[in-house]
Amino acid sequence: MIAMAGFMSAIMAVVLLFMRRHYPPSIRGVGAWAVAPLLWLASTVLFGARDFIPAWLSLVLANQLLVLGSLVYYMGTRHFLGQSFDWRFWGWVMAGSTTVFVVLTYWFPNYGLRVGFFTVLMGCIYTAQLRFMLRHGEHSFPVRLVQVVLALHTLILAVRLFSILIGKGGSDLMEPSLFQTLYIGAYVLMVLMLSIGAVLMATDRLRTELEHLATHDSLTNTLNRRALLAHCEEELERAQRYGHGLSIMMVDLDNFKAVNDTRGHQHGDAVLVHFADCTRQVLRRADRLGRYGGEEFLVLLPDSDADAAMAVAQRIHATLATGHALDCQVSIGLTSWTGAHDTLDAMLSRADAALYRAKHEGRNRTVVASEPVQTPRAAQAGSAQTVACD
Repeated sequence: MIAMAGFMSAIMAVVLLFMRRHYPPSIRGVGAWAVAPLLWLASTVLFGARDFIPAWLSLVLANQLLVLGSLVYYMGTRHFLGQSFDWRFWGWVMAGSTTVFVVLTYWFPNYGLRVGFFTVLMGCIYTAQLRFMLRHGEHSFPVRLVQVVLALHTLILAVRLFSILIGKGGSDLMEPSLFQTLYIGAYVLMVLMLSIGAVLMATDRLRTELEHLATHDSLTNTLNRRALLAHCEEELERAQRYGHGLSIMMVDLDNFKAVNDTRGHQHGDAVLVHFADCTRQVLRRADRLGRYGGEEFLVLLPDSDADAAMAVAQRIHATLATGHALDCQVSIGLTSWTGAHDTLDAMLSRADAALYRAKHEGRNRTVVASEPVQTPRAAQAGSAQTVACD
C-alpha cells in the first residue's frame, strides 16, 4: 500500500508538471501542486526503505517530507485562490516539528508519542487549509471535492489519534493491524484524490478563462459582439414570454478617430478602457455592456422602458464629464421594445438610426427612437426625442 501511494504520487506529479508547463501563468499554484506529490513520493520511498537506511532518514526526514508536502499543497491552494502564503509562521512550525521528531526518535524514542504528534500536526494543517477553502473557495465541484477529502482525512486522523489514546495505535507502522491498514489505505486515497482535485481545479479555471476570452473583448473586458447579441436574443425571448420590456443603447465615442490621429493609438485604447470602466459603474448587475465594433458599444438594459434607459444615458454622460484626462464625449441612440412583434434586428436598426441622428445634430447627446425605421441610417424616417448634453 505504501508502494502504491508512491506510484500514485509519481503519476500525479507528472500530470501536474505537464499542466504547469502548458497552462497559462495566470493559473497560479499548479507548480506547488506538482511539487507536493514529489515530496510525498520521496517520503514513501524513505518509509518503505526503513530497514535499510538510518532512522534520521526513515523516521525524521520521511515524516517531515509528508508535512512539507502538505504545506506545499496548501501553499498552491492559497496561490490558486489569489492569496499569499506565510512561510515565516509555517517555517517555524517545520523547525519545531523537526526538533520534536529528533527528540522522539533518539533521546526519548516512543512510537505512540511520535505518531500522536504527527497526527495532530497534520490535522492542524488540513484544518487550516479546509478553513481557508471554506472562506475563500469557489462554489465549484473541484473545490468541494478537495474540501470533502480534507474533511474526511481530518476525521480519519482524529480516529487514529483516539486509537493511540486508548492503546490501539500499535508499535510499528508496518504492524499488520486494522488501524494501520485503514490509515495507510486512507493515505493512499488522500494522495490520489488531492492530486485529482488539483487537476480538476486547474482545468476548471482554464475552462473559465477560455470561456471569458471567447465572450469578452480583450482590451475593454466588455462582452464581444457575438456574446452581446446572444444576450440580447435571450432577453428578447424573455420579454416576448413574460412581457417585460427591454431597451438598447448604441453608444459611439465622438471624434475618436481624431484622438487616435493626434494622441496615438495607445492613448485611444486608454480612452476606450476608461469609457468602459466608467459606464460599468452606472449600470446594474443585470445590464450588459459590449463592444459592438471599433469605438461603438452596445448597452442592453433588461426590464427598462425608455424613461429608465434615458436616466442611464444621462448618468453615462455625467460620469464621462468629471474632468478626468481620459474623459470623452459620446453620442447615444436609444430604443425600447415595442411589443411581441418587435425583433432584435428592428431594435438595432432603430438604435443605429437614432445614433446617426445624434451625430447629425451635433454629437454629445442622446436621441430616443420612438418609431421603427426601415434602414439603419434613415434618420429622417419616424420620430425621435433628442436630449443634448452640451
